[in-house]
Amino acid sequence: MGKTILDIQGLRKTYGQHEVLKGVDCTVQEGEVISIIGSSGSGKTTMLRCINMLEEFQGGKISLDGEEIGYHADGSTRRRKSEKEIARQRALTGMAFQQFNLFPHMTAAENVMLGLVKVKKMSKPEARAVAEKWLDRVGLAARANHYPGQLSGGQQQRVAIARAIAMAPRLMLFDEVTSALDPELVGEVLQVIKGLAADGMTMLLVTHEMRFAYEVSSRVIFMNQGVICEEGDPKDMFARPKTERLAEFLKTSSFN
Repeated sequence: MGKTILDIQGLRKTYGQHEVLKGVDCTVQEGEVISIIGSSGSGKTTMLRCINMLEEFQGGKISLDGEEIGYHADGSTRRRKSEKEIARQRALTGMAFQQFNLFPHMTAAENVMLGLVKVKKMSKPEARAVAEKWLDRVGLAARANHYPGQLSGGQQQRVAIARAIAMAPRLMLFDEVTSALDPELVGEVLQVIKGLAADGMTMLLVTHEMRFAYEVSSRVIFMNQGVICEEGDPKDMFARPKTERLAEFLKTSSFN
């Protein structure tokens, strides 16, 4: 493993009176593939959304490549960074969501090209070459000129992953990317993520696919009620959970 890419210290997030994250500490090393598991409402997705400032957070600190994300420390107070600065920082991470969020009036290639042209300021021919490379990487070279409506759900999700990776992020975030797919389409998306893991991409994945987490992760984080309850090597954790809560969760999950 290489250097620390992500460092989260004491992360707290509240919605009104409800505290969703209660002081989360987590580090991610370069090349790690970390699956975040836990029941619904445990704070998994919220943590991912705080990392790239899709959610504001009320306490703690998130650093990416040594750079503090989202806020300036100003003595004992902190100030939100400018939207321009946050947009620049957000580009350091790529994120794939449950929903594909593709533009229906653009082809697969045009969806992938958009950020490269608008954010990275590439020329259209240059962006097209990058888009084609990544569409090929996710097995969709032949679908580059197809519109989202002409693609299956699994294919649309693979376009969304290609779009995120084409921006060359330091860290990829996957939020339940298979949960909106029909069961027979799940495998093709997981296969793409497995390939990226084999390439050494640094990834944080919120997933309910326990077998996948077991096979692919270098580390698993189990969240419960807004805290990290247990973490470690997936083979150890799944065989010998240290907490009763994880043992209960694994019994009711799809892992067998």
